[in-house]
Parts: sequence; C-alpha cells; structure tokens
Amino acid sequence: MNTRLEAGDAAPAFTLTDSKGDSVSLADHAGRRVVVYFYPAAMTPGCTTQAIDFTAAMKEFEGAGVDVLGISPDKPEKLAKFADKESIAFPLLSDPDRSVMDAYGAYGTKTMYGKQVQGVIRSTFVVDVDGDGKGTISLAQHNVRATGHVERLRREIGV
Repeated sequence: MNTRLEAGDAAPAFTLTDSKGDSVSLADHAGRRVVVYFYPAAMTPGCTTQAIDFTAAMKEFEGAGVDVLGISPDKPEKLAKFADKESIAFPLLSDPDRSVMDAYGAYGTKTMYGKQVQGVIRSTFVVDVDGDGKGTISLAQHNVRATGHVERLRREIGV
C-alpha cells in the first residue's frame, strides 16, 4: 500500500518505542505542532546530516511550539547509539515492521541509482495535534533531500 497523505488529511495515530526504550505516541503531543520525519537508516550520511540539522535548530523549533520526532526502521539499540554519537536532541522512534511508515506513505517503491526498489521514502509531515491527541497534517513533503531540508522546512512553517 502506498498511501500518499497530504495537507488536511488525518494523521495516523501511532505509539512506537524510542531510543531509550520508552513508548512515544503522537497523542503525547496534544495541543502542539509536531514534525514527524521518516528516514531510511541511522548512521548513514544523509540521515546523519538531517538529524544534526534538526538538532541544531531545536531551540527555534521549541520556541515556536514545535516538537520533532524522527522515525526509522532501526531497532531502539541502534537509535540509542546514533543519538549518543551525534548528540541528537529529539526522540528517535523505532518502526521495525514499518507499519507507521506504511500508514504515512513513507515506505514503498522508490527509485535508487536508477532502479525501482522497495524502501523508506524520506518524508516529512507537520502535524497539528488537537487537545484530544488527534492529528491533522498541515504540511506533507515526500521524497525529501536530506541536505538543506531542515532550513527549507523552517522557512515554510515560520520557525
């Protein structure tokens, strides 16, 4: 299934395990805006660039009332090493069965080195979470390039 969520769609609810072994839900961010971004693998060049860029901008995101959640298929242990090595300042969540990625359309057919392959589609969603913990997507970006993404996102959402 390759659902492609867009602005105005309901954000699929989720609860995943973070790098510390704790459960994190979208509903935990009730009353906030949340950047939910999907990336292929911790400790790879593009994913590291993206995570470091988000970390560098965390004061601005927090000041604007925006939380950040990074989601990959990596196991929590690998995410913990990644978070520690790169001093990541936001939760990294594990989606090993890719169920949340599927729900957001962030897993499916993509082109890599000229070939069609199945994999994580680097995607970013800005979700407005209401007081009841239900989310609505206000911005959807698919096939994102890691380099420069955070700065463009900040401009687009006014952070």
